[in-house]
Amino acid sequence: MRDLPPLHALPAFEAAARLGSFLAAAEALHLTPSAISHRIRLLETHLGQPLFERRHRAVALTAAGRRYLAVVRDSLFRLDEASALLRAPRRERLRLSAAPALGSQWLVGRIAAYQEQHPDLEFVIGSATGLGPLLTGEADIGVRYGEEEWPGLLAWKLFEEHIFPVCRPALAEQLKTPADLDHQRLLRHPLLSWSRWFAATGLKRDEPAHGPLYEDARLMLEGAIAGHGVALMAASLAAPYLAAGRLARPFVADCPDRSFYIVAPPAIQERPATMAFIRWLVQGART
Repeated sequence: MRDLPPLHALPAFEAAARLGSFLAAAEALHLTPSAISHRIRLLETHLGQPLFERRHRAVALTAAGRRYLAVVRDSLFRLDEASALLRAPRRERLRLSAAPALGSQWLVGRIAAYQEQHPDLEFVIGSATGLGPLLTGEADIGVRYGEEEWPGLLAWKLFEEHIFPVCRPALAEQLKTPADLDHQRLLRHPLLSWSRWFAATGLKRDEPAHGPLYEDARLMLEGAIAGHGVALMAASLAAPYLAAGRLARPFVADCPDRSFYIVAPPAIQERPATMAFIRWLVQGART
């Protein structure tokens, strides 16, 4: 390591530069004025040039002193910040990746409730629909919509879903039978099957090949509210929109679909605090 300056002199230098006085720096650091003066002379000797212009009862930085002060302040700040982090109680961080619609409507309230009981658990919450964040290590656990199999991951089922069409209330009043949807714009989502719902109503219809394709169920709900078309939606995601009267169900028919799961790499079993949160979330989803 290169020749460092006398480190105990740096706080004295910073205080004198900030306060414009050796006496004020001494009071701030609980030292004598002579101690401050001695430390700054020691620093100046090490650097080979003056850092202050001495005036009557005051000091002013030289050009070299101003340049050096910027570096010293940044270094002292970084040391203070690093020390504070080491002194702080250790907190476990849980990086959670949620499907956007479920995250905003179902999950965040439960995270807030759990945080009240476990303030030392720090959450980092992001949104995604694919498994990339879990497979690359960017997230510890995820909440996803899918089938039973999750290759390479552990999975805990939260709840099963039913799907049904939703649309603007005025449009819902005009639709009398599921066959009326043949003349409507159907909003599509990669994980929600119109053909499955049609089959449950007794109609044979292929999966729509055309129509707006939404990758985010929450955006598709907003699209239905805006009159973009009729959306096929999971019951838990549609519920708040139906309760608020922003959307309506034109038909009572629904059908079972995929389920919401918590998914995580196997190594998560070595983290007791995270496993406790998973168990709590699963238990709450089933009561």
